[in-house]
Amino acid sequence: MSSPDTPSPAVETVRIWDPLLRLFHWALAATVVLAWGLGKFGPDIMTLHFYAGYAVIGLLAFRLLWALVGPRPARFSSFVYRPREILAYAAEAWQPRPSYWRGHNPLGGLFIVVLIAVLALQALTGLVADPDDFVNVGPLAASVPSWVSGSAPGWHELLGNLTLGLVALHLGAIAFYKLWKHEDLIRPMLTGRKTVRRG
Repeated sequence: MSSPDTPSPAVETVRIWDPLLRLFHWALAATVVLAWGLGKFGPDIMTLHFYAGYAVIGLLAFRLLWALVGPRPARFSSFVYRPREILAYAAEAWQPRPSYWRGHNPLGGLFIVVLIAVLALQALTGLVADPDDFVNVGPLAASVPSWVSGSAPGWHELLGNLTLGLVALHLGAIAFYKLWKHEDLIRPMLTGRKTVRRG
């Protein structure tokens, strides 16, 4: 909360997140959790896991396209920041007041880039994996050298655990913003409307 001597910033509630971006967000969350759960707990023949992975690939393709041609808040130009800007935001992010950032803040933008990269690598390793069971072979395993397809399952599992960690970090950040900074990040991703600094 701001101290009595700190003037409140001029804010407004505006539409930031378009319907397709919001749909992508929740669909990606669902498919990533589904793919992870199917990969971790079965069934042994992972056809459903593959389908969930294909859905993740399709969603990532949409997000990359939308980052080029979508509305301004969805574009790379609005959430990819220079290291200096990320560090400057991180230095003040701990303060217990809303940021009122218009769109993704620099840390959130960095998180998106990392998440997309990790999920893309996760999908790629799944496509080329040739596990010891000789059943759950990725559809592109025959297109790469055997040392690549043979090592891909290990990388796929490692990246799956990293994805789980990123999901936990994301949920922790949402809780931190809600409880410490008094800023709700969930409602804007449901309604599209967010309270931001005016201007």
